[in-house]
Amino acid sequence: MPDTATSTSADAPGPEPLLDTVRSYETPEGIALEIRLAGPVVRALAWVIDLAIRLALYLALAFGLALLGGVGTGLILIGLFLIEWFYPTLFEVWRGATPGKQAMGLSVIHDNGTPLGWSAALIRNLLRAADFFPLLYATGLVCMLLNRDFKRLGDIAAGTLVVYRDEAPQRQELPAAPALAPPRGLGFEDQRLLLAFAERSPRLSAERNRELAGILEGLTGQSGQAGLERLYGYANWLAGKR
Repeated sequence: MPDTATSTSADAPGPEPLLDTVRSYETPEGIALEIRLAGPVVRALAWVIDLAIRLALYLALAFGLALLGGVGTGLILIGLFLIEWFYPTLFEVWRGATPGKQAMGLSVIHDNGTPLGWSAALIRNLLRAADFFPLLYATGLVCMLLNRDFKRLGDIAAGTLVVYRDEAPQRQELPAAPALAPPRGLGFEDQRLLLAFAERSPRLSAERNRELAGILEGLTGQSGQAGLERLYGYANWLAGKR
């Protein structure tokens, strides 16, 4: 009779990590996406960069309109209001991040991984005043440290995340060959492997490429260099080069 206590202990999952900065999402198309959350330090550095940019805009606005007297003062106040509240909103909707966040490789997205919209951007930035209270974003910092997703109050209300902006991997250029439609019935996994072989082919020797192509002689109906060229043609067709 097996030891029940031992079996239960072995099958029991280990404790989940208290802090994991990677989140996984699945799109309606079934594509799994992974995002890396940005913590308080890198976000603070991005805020300092944006603050320096805003201060430069404030000074340029003040010097440019100071000579207009009372009208200039009114325009300066309007400009200060617009810059303070709509500078981050405009950039986050337009490019997904303010210049400071872009410099630090960050981006703002919805909780479900979709690009930020106007309503969420307005909510998260209007609530910066609450996060700033009582001084230097003290409330926002405490909130981020207590939240598993590093959300400040504005992020919680707007349903947003600040994440690292990972560059999409560049697809390798396929060997030049006339595109050929592959045989019917070629499965998805076989198509993926065929594309992977064609992408890796330039890094292999000519002998090795012909050797691998010989394994697929049943697919191409040809051997040697002719079979290899036919595989390249299939790959180019699958890649949309028709």
